[in-house]
Amino acid sequence: MNQNLRVRFAPSPTGPLHIGGLRTALFNYLFAKKNGGTFILRIEDTDQTRFVTGAEDYIQEALEWCGLIPDEGPRQGGGFGPYRQSERKNKYKKYALQLLGTGDAYYGFDTPEELDALRQEHESRGETFVYDARVRESLKNSLTMDKQEVDQLISSGTPYVIRFRFEPGTEIHMDDMVRGEVIVNSSTLDDKILFKSDGMPTYHLANVVDDNLMAISHVIRGEEWLPSLPLHVALYRAFGWEHLMPRFAHLPLILKPTGKGKLSKRDGEKGGFPVFPLEWHDPVSGAISPGYREEGYLPQACINLLALLGWNPGTEQEIFSLDELVDEFQLEKVGKSGSRFDPEKSLWFNHQHIQLMEESELIKAFQSVLLSSGVETTKGRIAVLVPIIKPRINFIHEIWDESWFFFHAPDAYDPEVIKKWWKEDTPQKMELLSAALEKCETLTPESVETLVKGTITENEWGMGAIMNVWRLLLVGAAKGPGLFDLAAFLGREEVIDRMAKGIKQIEDNR
Repeated sequence: MNQNLRVRFAPSPTGPLHIGGLRTALFNYLFAKKNGGTFILRIEDTDQTRFVTGAEDYIQEALEWCGLIPDEGPRQGGGFGPYRQSERKNKYKKYALQLLGTGDAYYGFDTPEELDALRQEHESRGETFVYDARVRESLKNSLTMDKQEVDQLISSGTPYVIRFRFEPGTEIHMDDMVRGEVIVNSSTLDDKILFKSDGMPTYHLANVVDDNLMAISHVIRGEEWLPSLPLHVALYRAFGWEHLMPRFAHLPLILKPTGKGKLSKRDGEKGGFPVFPLEWHDPVSGAISPGYREEGYLPQACINLLALLGWNPGTEQEIFSLDELVDEFQLEKVGKSGSRFDPEKSLWFNHQHIQLMEESELIKAFQSVLLSSGVETTKGRIAVLVPIIKPRINFIHEIWDESWFFFHAPDAYDPEVIKKWWKEDTPQKMELLSAALEKCETLTPESVETLVKGTITENEWGMGAIMNVWRLLLVGAAKGPGLFDLAAFLGREEVIDRMAKGIKQIEDNR
């Protein structure tokens, strides 16, 4: 095990975990497990104003459902805890003070109202206000005040922030494992807030400090954090930690089904597909957002489809187990461009993973669905049904729709099928077919096929007409699996009874 390789998934508990966040967790997990490293969950809850009750539990449950169990985290513990930033808040101030001491940061006393006024003033001129080297010397901060005035403001309880100080005109060179070398000129960067007078750090300071204290070796996160990379690299250098700086990898976006823009909750609402792994109940509005689990997706299908959004194994293989993904995963095979989300492909993945389920698992799932529909039958009967129904379903909950007619005779018959296929001589033909079936002692798919096809050939009937009408009598509609399998499952008496009942009901209503 490579104990030096340590990655973290660090979500904020501000709502449900988006599948984009889940993919970030997945890629961190795969990278760690492929290289014998440690996968850490860290809850970044420094912004208590955006904290949402239940969100942390949701994140942990989503990871567990997918099999992405952290090696260290709030539930697992570990030697680098605590794993909630709100429980680490006494650690951050000394680092902010360290940056003040080296001149890499400064106090800011500008009020929100004063900054809003400056923004509006700049907007009126068609400009954007940026708190940077060009304006900071004219604003209310420790760069423009003497030490006595600064100390007096702090001791009197005047609200303040601590900002990072970028020196203009410096090129910041960064290496990204997905995008290669990235170069940014410091003159394009603003002096981000690192610490607030309420004793809480901002994301940037807490993130870098915690990554260092937790000995994180690789930071794998979404590309929305790429603009923050220059600040994070600058912080490592300002602290003198450059030799301990993790390697960075910024993952491409998951795009809307149209391919234009980042996939959002609204896209799911419009398209009728989930964008969250689990169902989410908003504690404020009461709104319920669908989840992959509740919609009937298997966790292995969810993981499989997410893995291939941005990562390419370099082969034709598309279906992977989690263990196979661990074996194959390489960060070097993650692409730079966004990946379009395809809802239909999601269905395909779930269908494929249902086909791979162990027969015992499927029998158990079938049994549960049938019992909830009021049907009790033996495991042996279900074992016969599984290979017939399995290829026809995308979800386990579709079992009943595809199998009810194995247990209940139809009580209605599709008028469109009747209109198309039911002719004057149809009852006579069906009665002849019924008589032929009655002579067959035991119905097997093979014996039924031989008998039915032989009867059709002998009487010179059209195959399509006979098969469609026979399906109508047994199922009530133009749906269902192979008729020979269905008839063999039903047995001779049930087949003959259904045919007689159907002929009478259709004729009586013509």
